[in-house]
Amino acid sequence: MIRKWFAAAVMLGAVASAWAAVDVNTANEDALVGIKGIGPARAKAILDERGARGPFRSADDLASRVKGMGGHTVERLQQEGLTIGAAGAGAAGAGAAGSGTAAAPVAGKAAAAKPAAAPARTAQK
Repeated sequence: MIRKWFAAAVMLGAVASAWAAVDVNTANEDALVGIKGIGPARAKAILDERGARGPFRSADDLASRVKGMGGHTVERLQQEGLTIGAAGAGAAGAGAAGSGTAAAPVAGKAAAAKPAAAPARTAQK
């Protein structure tokens, strides 16, 4: 019986951590402040930079564009539930579908990256 309760608690924890993920490209200030390690000032800096130069493409992009955030800080924030790039890739895809001009090279890079990952999976089997 104790094992069942423990298993249920572990499952609940896994589900709760999945719901806690916050995408830096779509989050508002309240959602960002909800991440341990991001206060009101850092949340404002993230939102200001995102508003000025568009969505963040990667963890390195976030670290280089937001003053006071280095690679170690971004890694720690990712462990706390911050996600980066999901909305940036979606925004690039939406831009490519809508206009077909400026966003096309970005969509081409994303398409080129996917086949490179597939052989690594088949080689491990």
